[in-house]
Amino acid sequence: MKRAASAALRGACREHTVVLLYCSRRLERLPPDKFRVALVQMSCGPEPEQNLEKALSRVADAAGRGAQVVCLPELFQTQYFCQREDHSLFDLAETIPGPTTEKLAAAARKNGIVLIASLFEKRAAGVYHNTAAVFDSDGSLRGLYRKMHIPDDPLYYEKFYFTPGDLGFPNFDTKYARVAVQICWDQWYPEGSRLTALGGANVIFYPTSIAWHPHEKTQFGAAQLDAWKTIQRGHAIANGVYAAVINRVGYEGNPEKGDAGLEFWGNSFVADPFGQVVSEASNDKEEILVVECDPAKSEETRRNWPFLRDRRIDAYQPILNRWLGDK
Repeated sequence: MKRAASAALRGACREHTVVLLYCSRRLERLPPDKFRVALVQMSCGPEPEQNLEKALSRVADAAGRGAQVVCLPELFQTQYFCQREDHSLFDLAETIPGPTTEKLAAAARKNGIVLIASLFEKRAAGVYHNTAAVFDSDGSLRGLYRKMHIPDDPLYYEKFYFTPGDLGFPNFDTKYARVAVQICWDQWYPEGSRLTALGGANVIFYPTSIAWHPHEKTQFGAAQLDAWKTIQRGHAIANGVYAAVINRVGYEGNPEKGDAGLEFWGNSFVADPFGQVVSEASNDKEEILVVECDPAKSEETRRNWPFLRDRRIDAYQPILNRWLGDK
């Protein structure tokens, strides 16, 4: 009888220990009530190593200003090479893990921050991606997001370089927040942002390389910029989530060779879950925005505008069709 009681007690103790360990691990994963994000708006020169060193310096500056989650612009390590189709430019790509991710991981670990970086990934011979790597504060690679929507426009010949992503729309649990990433052209598609929000993201980051064509700026520039801001503020509103949008600045082109080039318009910003812009950078200067995000704001917004509650998920099957007008 005593042996049975003793065995039962040991079993109960083991179960209690398992529960405590589980709760402890859950608590470790939960972010604090508030966290601070930083958006590094920078120009990019022709030398990848110099761009990387500049980015790492800006990351350290952001951490020194209290940032906990730092995001760099799209393809920050190079000038925007997709302005032309050139097979030699595939040499810019690196594997993940690789030399650049080692330096990024070290920077995340040294500064105790989460770091999000968009890279030209060489996955295999002939298979390249525009990929965001997410590093946790201990330098570990939390995961990858591969750009899903690939444009093909004048001076944006991305289909030549990038294979569409195949990792879906993941979320990443980090020390400070649950984050998601969409990359540039992705930002125009409500479906991707919705799916990342449904995964529980506290904030969606949008690393970007978007610019004015110099010969279009006078006529269309203001409207293009306004549309770009509006669509992403719309994602914040529709999903009750923070939207953090990071762009580069500066002119990149070679007019001496008849290359009109691109003028990257900056205007990096953070919108809160109500769509209000809480901080915004200029259109022509390198800047670091540091913004406090409060998950309680999402809770408050979604209680008053319960869009996720009222979704008619039973009625959306037709959205999987390419077009419905011919039925």
